[in-house]
Order: sequence, then C-alpha cells, then structure tokens
Amino acid sequence: MSDQQSTTMSERTDRESRSGHIYMQTNEKQNVVIHYSRSADGDIREVERVRTGGSGAGEFSPISGQAAAPSGFESARSVILTSDRKFLFVTNGGDNTVSSLSVDEDGGLALLDVKPTGNAVVGPSGTAKSLAYAPSSRTLFVLHAFGPDHVRLMSVDRDGLLTPRVERYSVNTHDKTDRVSTMLSLSPDETILLVGTVFDQPPTANPDGSAILWLHGADGNPKSLATNAPDPDGIIAFPVGEDGALGTPTFYDAHAGSPFFIAFLHNRPDTFVVGAAVGDGVVMGTVDEAGRLSFGSVVAINTDAGKPTEMCWLSVSPDDRSIFATVFGYSYIVSYHINGNALTVAQDPASAAVPGSGKFRALNGNVTGGPTDSFLTPDGAYLYQIFGNAAKLVGYAVQPDDSLKEVTEVSIPLNSPQGLAGF
Repeated sequence: MSDQQSTTMSERTDRESRSGHIYMQTNEKQNVVIHYSRSADGDIREVERVRTGGSGAGEFSPISGQAAAPSGFESARSVILTSDRKFLFVTNGGDNTVSSLSVDEDGGLALLDVKPTGNAVVGPSGTAKSLAYAPSSRTLFVLHAFGPDHVRLMSVDRDGLLTPRVERYSVNTHDKTDRVSTMLSLSPDETILLVGTVFDQPPTANPDGSAILWLHGADGNPKSLATNAPDPDGIIAFPVGEDGALGTPTFYDAHAGSPFFIAFLHNRPDTFVVGAAVGDGVVMGTVDEAGRLSFGSVVAINTDAGKPTEMCWLSVSPDDRSIFATVFGYSYIVSYHINGNALTVAQDPASAAVPGSGKFRALNGNVTGGPTDSFLTPDGAYLYQIFGNAAKLVGYAVQPDDSLKEVTEVSIPLNSPQGLAGF
C-alpha cells in the first residue's frame, strides 16, 4: 500500500469517526423527534421524523401564557440519551407524558413506550420539561415547570419500557408555593439531583404583553419575581437513594438571579457551572465529600444591550476548558474559559446574532431569534443551537479562540422546538 493510499484511508477513518447523530423534539401538538445525521465537516441533514406518541405545547408558553413564544417551558434537557446510547427519552410537555425510543446502531429511532408523569394537565398545556437518568437504579427523573409536584419518577426496564412511580417532590418553600423550575442535573456519582429555578411565581403581563417581573413586597418596596434575587434559595439539592428515591432537599444561594442551567464538568465530578438568566453570567460551584454545595461569584457578560440578558443554556467542552453560553435576550452565544477554579469570558459575543421573525421580544425588549437548547459534539468540534423564533437550527465550527463559525443550518418549526441530544 502506498503512503498516499494509507493517508487517504486514515483521513477517511478520521472523518467517519467524527460523524454522528443529533435529535431534537419539535414540541408540536403532534410531537415528533427529528433525527439528523452529522457529517465530519459539521453539516447536518434530516434523516427521519419519529412520532413520540405524545403531545407538545406547540408555540404556546405555559409559563407566560403567550400564544406564540420560543422557549415555552423555560427548559433544558427535554431530550436525553442514555450513556450506552441504547435509549432516547423525550418529554411531551403538552400532555405531561414521557416517551422512550430505541436507538439502533445507525442512529435510527423506534418508539417503545409512552407513559404519563402522574401530574394532571391544567389549562391548555402541561409543563413536563426536563429529564435526568440514573443508570444504576434505572430511574428517570422528570421535572415540571409548575408544582407543587415538580419532580416525578419513572422506572425503566431493560427493554426501555416505562413505569411511573408514586413519589413526588417539590421545590416550593413555606412562603413560595408557586415556584417555576427549569431543569434537572444529576451528579456523576448519582448521589445528588440538582434543580434550577427561574421565578418564585409565574410572571403576569402588562397591557402591551411585556412581562411584569416585580411585585410590591409587604414593606411597600418592589420585589423581583426572579429566584435568588435576592432570596438565597435558587438551587435545590436532593440526595438520591440507591433506589432513585429522593431525600429532603437543601436550598442554596447560587449567588446570581434565576440560576437556570446546571452542568457538571466531564472530568471533575465535584465541579459544576450554573447559567444565571437574571444574574447575566456564569457561576462555578463545587460539591464537597459531605454533599454540601458551595458557589463562587457570578462572572457576567457585557450587558450594554439591556437586562436581563436571559443567559440560560450552557454547553461544556469535553476537556472542561470552555463553556458556550446561550444568550436568549441578545440572540447569540458567548464563550467562557475555565482555568482551574477561575472563570473568565473568552469571546463576547462568540457568534453573530441571529435575527428572529420580528414578532417576539425578550424580557429586555430586544427582538430576538429565541435561542434555547444547544449541543456540543463529543469531540468539541461543533456546536448546534436552536433559534426557535428564527425557525432554524444552526451549526458552528468551534475555533481555537472559542469563537464560532457558522457551517450549516436547517429549517425547523417556528418557536416550538425544544431539546438537543446526540452522539
């Protein structure tokens, strides 16, 4: 074999190893998962659409009551893969059900089961929104935006079939009985389940449709609806038993308003990062041997374009050196660098802003493309970002300085899509 032939075969093998699959739920009334193939150069193409057997919320936002809005659930991780890539789990927020799908060797999907979470649907839509899975106990944790039963459990058998469990858990407090949660994050050792929050009660609307984010407190002074602003109870930590059951929660000060997104680092299981929607930045946190959490100070982005930035979704690089933070209010992505326990802004912005339909504005009044969930490939080479109000899924090549270069985009339904997972 010639050197040229050997090099060509090596390059082909490398390209094939860098290809993969991405999954996104449309969250439409008749919910489906779109399966995309990903080529070695980052390009994506739709392969199939598989019905989940459940109902999404469509463009309706259960939290704000808006008839058409991206990020209707203020959620993350509504689509997750098991670590062995055998099953894909998906929330159906419209009817509060969860779907289990099998994943074959070629990434193809087949519906296995659909089961209710146990929470009744009140009004036009349910709010099942975020998932986490504990392989050791085969427990699926399901988070709802509204309580009092925010967290429900399901058991998963070896064939991927679901059995709803009777346990139910709340992130409310004695004086905050209508809190809005955002997402679940399970520690790598499966001993702690963290829950993020966004509002201490759902916001109402002004006559012009803008959200009312302040209330008058008992002392007559304005009080923010945002969690952890300033009340020190925005992140909730549940101890997890061997059977997946949760213990008594502990409430923590996340050091920033609306601690929305929580992600553990890949190679440092005692360290995690938090995206703060109203804190306008990222916070680093740690878990000690006793399971207690501690938090650093928020590292904020440039907020000249208005507050809150609604900087919510995070993707962490496989080497734990970079974070890509989705800024809903500015319609672009900002990157951070991690150096030990130090966190700094790398590129602000890291990508160009993506314009939306012009009919939706963020809480800061800016017209936005409505970016929500993101997915970073396991090799850290490509980042994919949902822009719901621009009706597109955009793919970027990660540059050496952690800026992002657009390499692909595909059309998706307007506003409704949620969740990204892949391999």
